[in-house]
Amino acid sequence: MPDGKRLSLTIPAGFKDGQTLRLRGEGQPGIGGGENGDALVTVNVRDHPVFTRDGDTIRSVLPITIGEAVAGGKVRAPTVNGAVMVTVPKHANSGDTLRLRGKGVMNRATGKRGDQLIELRIKLPEGGNEELDKLIADWEAKHPYDPRGKEAAS
Repeated sequence: MPDGKRLSLTIPAGFKDGQTLRLRGEGQPGIGGGENGDALVTVNVRDHPVFTRDGDTIRSVLPITIGEAVAGGKVRAPTVNGAVMVTVPKHANSGDTLRLRGKGVMNRATGKRGDQLIELRIKLPEGGNEELDKLIADWEAKHPYDPRGKEAAS
């Protein structure tokens, strides 16, 4: 505070960047010795390295291996309340999205939590791998396909 006083604040769940808290009676004294006014505190929320907020929805990216993408399986995924196990479906692609219902931000007006959307991204091994390169080249030679389909022709 301008007078050097320190206050502890409780930020309500679901508070958004740029919203203002009103602290009744914590402002400057009124004119002529009147009651203290209110102090207004604007909340600025820093970016998080894993999560982004989209309204009441939390978004994140989950790296998966080629094996997890092809065969599916259970993997640990971070949420704002701690890691949970999620199921990667068989034949998942980069960009596929998993929805965790109720793992988003609390909406103060409705009292309900939003969802968390987890975007899957296939992550290749660091530095490459000759065995993997040969395996994929052999497989593609036997099973050609065009992932861009008609879109590439236009």
